[in-house]
Amino acid sequence: MNEIVEIAPLEEFGEAVAAPQCARAPVGLLAELTHRCPLQCPYCSNPLELERVNTELTTAEWQDVMRQAAELGILQIHLSGGEPTVRKDLEDIVEVAAKAGLYTNLITAGVTLTRDRLKKLKDLGLDHVQLSIQDVDEENAERISAYKGGLAKKRELGQWVREFDMPLTINAPIHRHNIKNLPRIIDFAVEMGAERLEVANIQYYAWALKNRAALMPTRAEFMKSAEIVEEAKERLKGILVFDFVVPDYYAKTPKPCMGGWGRGIMNITPSGKVLPCHAAETVPGLQFDNVRNRRLADIWLNGQAFEAYRGTSWMKEPCKSCPRAEIDFGGCRCQAMAFTGDAANTDPACKFSPYHAAFVATAERESAEANPPNFIYRRVGGASKTPE
Repeated sequence: MNEIVEIAPLEEFGEAVAAPQCARAPVGLLAELTHRCPLQCPYCSNPLELERVNTELTTAEWQDVMRQAAELGILQIHLSGGEPTVRKDLEDIVEVAAKAGLYTNLITAGVTLTRDRLKKLKDLGLDHVQLSIQDVDEENAERISAYKGGLAKKRELGQWVREFDMPLTINAPIHRHNIKNLPRIIDFAVEMGAERLEVANIQYYAWALKNRAALMPTRAEFMKSAEIVEEAKERLKGILVFDFVVPDYYAKTPKPCMGGWGRGIMNITPSGKVLPCHAAETVPGLQFDNVRNRRLADIWLNGQAFEAYRGTSWMKEPCKSCPRAEIDFGGCRCQAMAFTGDAANTDPACKFSPYHAAFVATAERESAEANPPNFIYRRVGGASKTPE
């Protein structure tokens, strides 16, 4: 259990209460409770520089975050990591979040949970379980995650979730190494009694960007997967809801970053840094406030990182005069930064971006490689690769 530390009251932060400056509170908060994880997936969205356990917020600090989130008007808390269940105080955090009136979603790999612990979490107010899978082929799942026996544990967790009558989402990150198993993944979600399946084509940031050449599927594979999802949507209507995340490299228009930068979602790292999205630290020049020394509402309303790309005033052409400016908000700032070197550029996923042709060509070239590179696994140091 982490050391209990009292949180200073607002007046001790030396700042006035923030005056409202944006239209709405965030709907959701992604709480990365830890970067520790028994799995080592090569597409992990955690940063390449993983935060160590001695920097993590304490139990009391996370509990105060939950209360502040409720006061701000946030509705949903997504308890994530790393693997959130490695924190021994998860029950204490869930209990406070539930008492504050927040809808709690546990995002887990499912390999460290026990039946008794899940039952206790439910009794304390946990509302929903989101289970991530690597594949339904056991050998391939173990190769992707660098973890033995994970699939059997996930099936067991699914049984417990059904037993406790809890809603379940299956999150299936899709890439070159499992895309052909998509029909079996859909069957797995039905078998597990899930209400929702996220067919989440990999988004290339952090570890996924480092492993892009190893993970990129071909355009033909993606198009076939889209057909499979459309057929399954009709066949399983009323049984399973699908969220289908299109891979940016094969898109013509970009997705709004997190529903628009600083519009609906905020992210807190294990050490308390508050980000507009989980990859925002890749954008130079942004200043990230910490919940240890600034109130959550003030960060949301006035934080430099949130204001930097909120709205449309920051835009350059062709975004500035585009009729989609307030639909996709220029797309992803982190992807623009990663591919073009300037976070204010149009997301290269957009067909109007001058970088779009090169963006698509990169995917076509990397996905055509008959022998993709070995994985660089998600771990501290990140240098170890798949054995030959």
